[in-house]
Amino acid sequence: MSNIQKPKQKVYTAEFKREAVNLLESSGKSGAVIAEELGISDGSLYTWRKQLAAQGEEAFPGKGHQTPTEEEFRQLRAENERLKQERDILKKAIAIFSQPPGLK
Repeated sequence: MSNIQKPKQKVYTAEFKREAVNLLESSGKSGAVIAEELGISDGSLYTWRKQLAAQGEEAFPGKGHQTPTEEEFRQLRAENERLKQERDILKKAIAIFSQPPGLK
């Protein structure tokens, strides 16, 4: 086993990302210059701008957090799975109770 550790990826707050995008859009400086000044990659800066444009206030929910739409989707999937299990239980019960009396 190797003890080589990956360098930790920097985590930026949603506020930092919004401010960086705001600076990009309002300063008149190029993305490369702003990224260098902030110590980030210009690719990250443009990705943040794209996310903010697409998702608005729901952009950058944070690690482990989901947008309200994603959370609703997760809840619906969980409910769907529960309903499938209940349906399967009912199918088995119907099969058991519909057998002739002597075969149980």
